Amino acid sequence: MKKVLTVLGAAAAGFVAGILTAPKSGKETRADIKKKAGELKTATVKTAKKAQAAAKDSAEAAKVGAQKVGDVVTGTARTVKADTEKHFKKS
Repeated sequence: MKKVLTVLGAAAAGFVAGILTAPKSGKETRADIKKKAGELKTATVKTAKKAQAAAKDSAEAAKVGAQKVGDVVTGTARTVKADTEKHFKKS
């Protein structure tokens, strides 16, 4: 995520530097800056949504994995308990 923000920041800085050195009128320059700001906002929102979806997927995968581990631990505990009870009943 940090890399994406760095790339977006660098792109914005490059664009602004290019705009400010271009031989255009102030009105055209402001229009270009406004247009590019809108594009960057759209790209940022899109990236944020992707990051949010990835985080949600990761959280769900962790939850499922934790449930599986819990099931294995429960099964193992039951087996150990049953084996222990059998052992002590024989004694």
